[in-house]
Parts: sequence; structure tokens; C-alpha cells
Amino acid sequence: MATNVAILASGSGSNFQNIAESDLDITIKVLIVDNPNAYAIERAKKLDIPYRVVDRKHYTKETFEKEILDILKECDVELVVLAGFMKILSPNFISKYEDKIINLHPSLLPSFKGPEGIKDAFEYGVKVTGVTVHYVDSGIDTGKIIAQEAVGVEDTDTLETLEEKIHEIEYRLYIEALKMVLEEL
Repeated sequence: MATNVAILASGSGSNFQNIAESDLDITIKVLIVDNPNAYAIERAKKLDIPYRVVDRKHYTKETFEKEILDILKECDVELVVLAGFMKILSPNFISKYEDKIINLHPSLLPSFKGPEGIKDAFEYGVKVTGVTVHYVDSGIDTGKIIAQEAVGVEDTDTLETLEEKIHEIEYRLYIEALKMVLEEL
């Protein structure tokens, strides 16, 4: 029986599309975007996946999260997958889906937490960075790690080439990690 999933995104939606086109045993009940200009909406339309826009500019944090929780309940969502969702969720929200919210982060956590993981690692000058998939808890990028993969940083890398290498790993690793999570549900 397929697991009912909601995907939350803020931007282009490339990880959303990758998940939607995968062989995961899931039903994407809804894509929720907090940015009405997110390209993820166009991807949802092409994939014939229902989407909802909850524009964070029109809500307080509390009412924003309540609206999303209402949608998740309405869609009978069992697992929440963050795919470039650039909003920190409150402990109250997380408690409603404890160990059922998964996030992808473009660094080897616990290093380089926050929204600029690739840039921060590159500017620091590390020789190895990577990708982490983790459960969301009430901290910022502090939840239990599901999977990680290292990515070497070459002297010839630019920020752009490093971003490309990271994204290539993200697409594969997120699917592998989600398979592990689904086996445990």
C-alpha cells in the first residue's frame, strides 16, 4: 500500500520532480509551496500532481503552519518531505508529525547548517563536503541522520561546479533515504 506523502517546496522543485518520477511506493497527495512564484508549481502541473500555495507573506507564523497542517490532514498525509522548503518549522508543527518529516541538506551535517550549506562549505575551503538526509526535529538541521554521502571539493571547483556535484548526489541519495524511511513505516 503506497504511503501518502506531501512535499513542501519553495523554489524550482527539481528534488520534488525527482521524487515524483521515482519508483518510490508513494502517492504524492499534494505539493505545498510557500512562494506563489515557485517553479515547482509548473512541475506539479506537468506531472498532474495537486498543489496548494500557502503564501507565507499573508500569514503569521502560527496561521501559516495551521493552514499547512489543515491541508496535510485533509489529504491524509502520512509523511512530509521537504524539498527546498526554506521555512523553519516550529516545534509545535513538528510534534504533529514527529519522525515523519524528512529534509535534505547540502552539507555533511552537523557542519554547515542553515540555508547556505554549499556556499558556506565552499567559502570555508573544505576539501570534503556532501549531502545529508535527516529527520526534522525542533533544532535547525539537527535531526537524526538517515543517510549521508561525501563529495570531494577539487582545487578547480567553483561554487557553481560544486553546486552541480551536490545536486547530482542529492537526487540519488534522497530517493535511497526515502526508501529506507518507507521500509520503517
